[in-house]
Amino acid sequence: MMRFFYFMLKITLPYTTRMYYPRQKIINEPKERFGRTIYVSNHTASFMDPLVVAGLRRPIVFFMTRSDVFTPVTKPILWAAHMLPIYREHDGEDTKGKNAEVFRKCAKVLSFGRNLLIFGEGFTDDVFIRRLKPVKKGAVRIGFSALEELKWQKKIYIAAVGCNYSEPNEMRSDLLIATSDKICLNDYKQEYEENPNKVITELTRRIEVLMREQITHVDNKEMAPFHENVMKITRKGMNARCSDTSIPLEKRWKYSQQLANWFNEHVTPENEELMALKKDLESYFSLLRKFRLDEKYVYEYQTKNGSRTKELLFMLTMWPFAILGLIHCGIPYMLCKRFVEKTFRRKVFWGSVKLLTGKISMGLLNIPFIFLFYKFVYPSYWLAFAYYLSIGLFGLAAYMWFRNFKAFKIKGAMKKMDIGKFWKKRTELAEKIKQLIPVA
Repeated sequence: MMRFFYFMLKITLPYTTRMYYPRQKIINEPKERFGRTIYVSNHTASFMDPLVVAGLRRPIVFFMTRSDVFTPVTKPILWAAHMLPIYREHDGEDTKGKNAEVFRKCAKVLSFGRNLLIFGEGFTDDVFIRRLKPVKKGAVRIGFSALEELKWQKKIYIAAVGCNYSEPNEMRSDLLIATSDKICLNDYKQEYEENPNKVITELTRRIEVLMREQITHVDNKEMAPFHENVMKITRKGMNARCSDTSIPLEKRWKYSQQLANWFNEHVTPENEELMALKKDLESYFSLLRKFRLDEKYVYEYQTKNGSRTKELLFMLTMWPFAILGLIHCGIPYMLCKRFVEKTFRRKVFWGSVKLLTGKISMGLLNIPFIFLFYKFVYPSYWLAFAYYLSIGLFGLAAYMWFRNFKAFKIKGAMKKMDIGKFWKKRTELAEKIKQLIPVA
């Protein structure tokens, strides 16, 4: 059985995340809800990772969560959301003893056919970087500990999961989740009994390799912005703002991986041509920022030449729905935005916390509209509830209206500028990328 809060998240998160990430793809999704599997995921986007991995895939999972978030106030909520504490060395003197108890709970969870979700890196970078940090041994250790607890009588599996975002904090961006094939830990019984530390280390390294295969991994984090800038110019990868979304998401993900793998092999500080390209790209984007321009709009201005009348008609059509969105979602959105940005200093937390707090606050605050609709619009609770379910779409309409209005103003200002010089520089960079980076 699923606990109530987890159940509510499970049935409502797909609706919410589809608004946030309209382009989604699940690769090699596990078919079973109960699989006695430990899923080891990368941890690139803080709270967003458990939301999307648990909410968008079939398996019912219990999360391993750092112990310091379990307070007297949060403990009942976290329990209801299938979360289990994991204790780290700096959490107290009896870390091993407390974790031994947690491991027993994990064994119980697995014995009933449920799954565990563990973020193998242990922490999230302060800023979004397409890379995998070293994976810790805890997941594999928990698996073998559970097998010992169960006397090796039930099969326990482990698999790698990769969360791939174009930009986790940007609404209307992309999300792809990939899962590796499972490894049966029971197959290593003999080796484990002979030398447990060796087997745990080797399997952890194997899981790390599998995790890298599920994501875009730039080995040298100093080169991650270079990788991102190349994707912006080519528009073939998973950059949130500068991608050709007519290309299937899976194909753009593979391009991003292929480009990163090439970077890992060829991009070094000693390669003068590539370092010169890196510097030229940085100069180009710095120049755009200086003139308050955006690469997305420079490209669209030069290639699409969209009608201003068409843009105005779109905004006029969306305006009534945007008004409804402002009525229902405007105040909760602003309150959540202000609360999150003041409370969480690390921006990596913003997107996920805004999504969750906004979802809950908007859902609760708009319940009275069901009864108001029934009384003042039409006496049907079915229609009233349907209207209530549409409130999220109205909120999205408001967001898209203001986003398009901002773009409309920017493009209007660009008409007064000489964009040709920026386009010339961009064209030169695109040609240079083709010459120096074969996979681009």
